[in-house]
Order: sequence, then structure tokens, then C-alpha cells
Amino acid sequence: MGMADQQAVIFDLDGTLLDTLNDLATSGNEVLSNRGLPTHSTDDYRTFIGNGMSNLVQRIFPEDVRPADGPETEVALSEYRAAYDRHWRDTTCLFPGIKELLDHLTGEGIPIGVLSNKAHDFTIKCVDAFLSDWKWDIVLGSRDGIPQKPDPAAAHEAAETLGVQLGNCFFIGDSDVDMFTAVNAGMQPVGVAWGFRSVSELTAAGAKVIIDQPMDLVTLLGDSQS
Repeated sequence: MGMADQQAVIFDLDGTLLDTLNDLATSGNEVLSNRGLPTHSTDDYRTFIGNGMSNLVQRIFPEDVRPADGPETEVALSEYRAAYDRHWRDTTCLFPGIKELLDHLTGEGIPIGVLSNKAHDFTIKCVDAFLSDWKWDIVLGSRDGIPQKPDPAAAHEAAETLGVQLGNCFFIGDSDVDMFTAVNAGMQPVGVAWGFRSVSELTAAGAKVIIDQPMDLVTLLGDSQS
């Protein structure tokens, strides 16, 4: 297999590698209850997550008191970051089968990366805390001055670092944002059925394949080479 055929896998983080739902919900609800506002069920947070933290803090507020873009959102965001800093390790864990998949990919020498809309510092923290058994070739969260997913800029940056052609990059994620990113970047969009969003959302957003468990990806990578 020449360099031209080298495959790589880029993963979304929340809802794909890590089950962070509970800790994100606890943090958001803390912000709301501290302001005397109604909280949401953990399940509600499935739709609040995915477009980055400033969108998340706006989405959790009731419409009539939603923070405006700018200073109001900045204040809410700093409250949220402080809450998440307290709670990010409470219950977060790897989804079942992720360990086996990452063992396999790294064992085969397939480059792996993370691309998240979670703030870059928290993305790094989570990878260091929960995913440090594996060598990641690139880990990118949301950074100032770089547009968030579904803009393909960071995905292209990742592919360049991984040294693979875009068409040989498999982008694995659990939301429409991830599938749009893969399509926009010219990568292979692979949706996961175990994440925070529905399979129908993933398919509608351009997922070529939906995998039901992590090791299904191995078959997919093999099939695409034959």
C-alpha cells in the first residue's frame, strides 16, 4: 500500500468517542439554576451539543432571556466553562468498543485524529484524561480565528497533518454537523448509531455509512481498499 492509498480516521469527540452527555448537562443546568432559570433533562442536551460552546449556552436559555451575541453570551459562556471545569470528569467515559477500535487502528499504523467543536483547551484535557492510551496524530478543538465545523478548514488542516489524501480520510461523527463537515471537506462521512443524535439525521446530512458499533469501522476500511 503506497502513501497515496494511506487511510486515516478523524473522530468527533463528544457523542462519538466519549459519552460526555451527563457532564455537559450537569454544567449547563448549574448555569441555569444559578440564575434561577428552569433546567433541562439530560436528554434535551443531545440537541444542544455539537455547534460549539457559545451556541450551547445560547440554546439552553429560555427564548425571552436568551443571551445576545457579544458580551451577554461571553458572560454566560464563562459561567458555563467554570461549571464544566468542575464537572467534565464526573461521569464521562469511552463508549463501549472504542478501546478495541483504537487499539486496532494504532496497531495497524493508521493515523488518527480528533476534530471537535468543543473548546480547544477542554478537547485537549478530555483526550489527555480519557484517551491517552493511544498516540493521536492531531487533536483540534474550537480555536479563535478558525471557523468551526461544518466549515472544512480544520478538517483540511488535520488531513494535511495526517499526510493523507482527503478521499482516504474517514470522518466519524454522531451529528449532522460532522457529516456536513466530511462532505464539505471531501472526506468519507461515517455516522455512528451510538451517539447523541438520530441515524435519520446522519443519513439526511450525507452519511455514506452508519456503523452500529466501533469495530464495524475496521470492516469499512478494509472494504474500501479492496
